[in-house]
Amino acid sequence: MTTEPQSPARRRRRHSREPGEDGTGARRNGPVLLSEVAARAGVSLATASRVLSGSRSVGEPYRGRVLAAARELEYTPNAQAQAVARGASNVVGLLIHDVLDPYFSSIASGVMRHVEERDLVVFLASTHSDLDRELEYVATMRSHRSRGLILCGSRTTDRAHNERLVKELEGYRAAGGQVAVISQNRLGTHAVVPQNRAGARKLARELCRLGHERFAVLAGPTNVLSSRDRVTGFLEGLADAGCDPDAVQVLHGRFTREGGERLAAELVTGGLRATCVFAVNDVMALGALAALRRSGIRVPDDVSLAGFDDITTLRDVVPTLTTVRLPLEEMGARAAQLALDSDPASPPRAVKVHADVVLRDSTRPL
Repeated sequence: MTTEPQSPARRRRRHSREPGEDGTGARRNGPVLLSEVAARAGVSLATASRVLSGSRSVGEPYRGRVLAAARELEYTPNAQAQAVARGASNVVGLLIHDVLDPYFSSIASGVMRHVEERDLVVFLASTHSDLDRELEYVATMRSHRSRGLILCGSRTTDRAHNERLVKELEGYRAAGGQVAVISQNRLGTHAVVPQNRAGARKLARELCRLGHERFAVLAGPTNVLSSRDRVTGFLEGLADAGCDPDAVQVLHGRFTREGGERLAAELVTGGLRATCVFAVNDVMALGALAALRRSGIRVPDDVSLAGFDDITTLRDVVPTLTTVRLPLEEMGARAAQLALDSDPASPPRAVKVHADVVLRDSTRPL
């Protein structure tokens, strides 16, 4: 049994006014202090700290007294102070571009599943593709000593930002944190790398096999590497199959549903010549589908349509969408595993994720 030696002065304090109280017994304003919990329980500050930080080194009755005092006083531990004491918090940071995008929410689900199995907590932040905000969030996770950090979202061609981000991540890892990136392997960290280029290449071959020769591509911004990789792979696949990649109409817009809707409307306004439209992600494809329907163009009777990612939303779409499937939840779980379970002394690992073509009702043979 753990014993708690008490000095005569401490015994006297137990029968006197508690810290923070005035002569009427009223508490001072402000959060309850650990010292107040210790005084209420009649134990030392060190003992109260060990109990409330989860240590099992303190036995009964002292453990029960501390917990009871904390409940009575409605004490809330200072998480940041505990993180400093332990060297890391119980928080894992997850930075994504857009929480409303099913691509990112599916990946986040995989991250959370793995993290929560470890009795840790996910701090989820959405950057909205703002590069400065991404840097600010990384700095915040570093200052709060988060246990791990996962960055999910395509890298860009912005060299200055990438250099600043690499420097910030190096500081984060030097302080003991581990980092995993879901996108391109360009930051010197662990990485989960979807095969964007290879998947788009396979899709183009399959569409050519269906007899299509005239294509339009709805692409994201030119500085977004995922979009560039998928466009490049698609054009390579057309060349592989004997189609002319130079005859493909490529339009660039936002990497969103609204972006796909706007680009598809431009296609229609300019006179739709393609027999098949490829949107470089599924949310853009869903926007394109809406725009085509408004224009009276039927999918796939008048034009075929394909996307990329295989987001869960596609289960409710009519016609069902041809796409390139990525195991999104598995990607999230794998990134969390890399960020939490890798040996800090080992070199960064890159895990490639294969992409599979799924032909559905939105594409038809010619």
